[in-house]
Amino acid sequence: MLAFDTIRRTVLATGLAAALTGTAFGAASAEEITLGALRLTSHSPTYIALERGYFADEGLEVELSFFESSAAMAVGVAGGDLDYGVTSITGGLMNLAKKGAVKVIGGALAEDPKVEGAYILASNAAYDAGLTDPSMLPGKTFGVTTAGSSFHYMLSRIAAKDGFDIAEVQMKPLQKVGAIVGALSSGQVDAWVIQPSIGKRLVAEGAAHRIGGFSDYDPSYQVTAIFTSTDTAANKRAQTEAFLRALSRGVSDFNAAFVDKTADAAETDALIDIVHQYVSVDVARDTFAKDLTEGSMRINEGLSLSTTSLQQQLDWMQAEGLVGDDIDLAMLVDPSYVETN
Repeated sequence: MLAFDTIRRTVLATGLAAALTGTAFGAASAEEITLGALRLTSHSPTYIALERGYFADEGLEVELSFFESSAAMAVGVAGGDLDYGVTSITGGLMNLAKKGAVKVIGGALAEDPKVEGAYILASNAAYDAGLTDPSMLPGKTFGVTTAGSSFHYMLSRIAAKDGFDIAEVQMKPLQKVGAIVGALSSGQVDAWVIQPSIGKRLVAEGAAHRIGGFSDYDPSYQVTAIFTSTDTAANKRAQTEAFLRALSRGVSDFNAAFVDKTADAAETDALIDIVHQYVSVDVARDTFAKDLTEGSMRINEGLSLSTTSLQQQLDWMQAEGLVGDDIDLAMLVDPSYVETN
């Protein structure tokens, strides 16, 4: 299996719970689904929905399958190892969509001009050598997981606005987010862009310097999306709608506590404890609470999807030769599940 670990959580709804929530599934017909996840705060709604029984309320039994890269998760959905995935848009995902294997069915993490977004970081050594602004990236190294990843795309947006050729920056593909953290902290790469829950901690620990914010370059960037196989999107509508309803409840809890700050202290503390079971488990609870409460980006309410941003990403990938010119947005997206814009 492509995931590096899995967790089985039995979260079957009772017949009474199913009746009270109006779910399409009763306990006798509970559906087992496998959901791909990353151990990042942006996946918090998944853990909230699981631990609070929102999936159970919909009659779903969920098995989490953890990955270290977006590309591997996309392959997992296409190959049938996963029913659903939540991760960034990549060239690999688009190429799988072209083959008719996967469909994007919703949006998740997004840049929002009203909320602090992804950090543009420089290593200490690079900063001391003069890398104090993103416009100074030419001639430097930049951490990515793979070519065609969200990190590659974000670098391209910086280059376009600051007027330099992306080829002037040496990308270092390191496969895993954790590997990039280590490379930046040790000065093996000069720069990176990452969500603030990680970026703020690196700055606070003295491991890197913030030299800009990505929202200045793309304030409406759809960072991550929800996807499934084309077959599931077309033929398992009731299950998919139930899955999205449950996940949406987790999103609402997350945004209220960590983005809009409308939840009370007890609610916020409870959600911190839930998420910390899955994310940064080796980090002290107080440190993690600070990361989550001060470094969370908005996740789209109702899992709405910016097809405008997806089109921009597709256009760029085609221009770079990362995907074929014959793929279009209709191949990538099933817009029938959530609101799109």
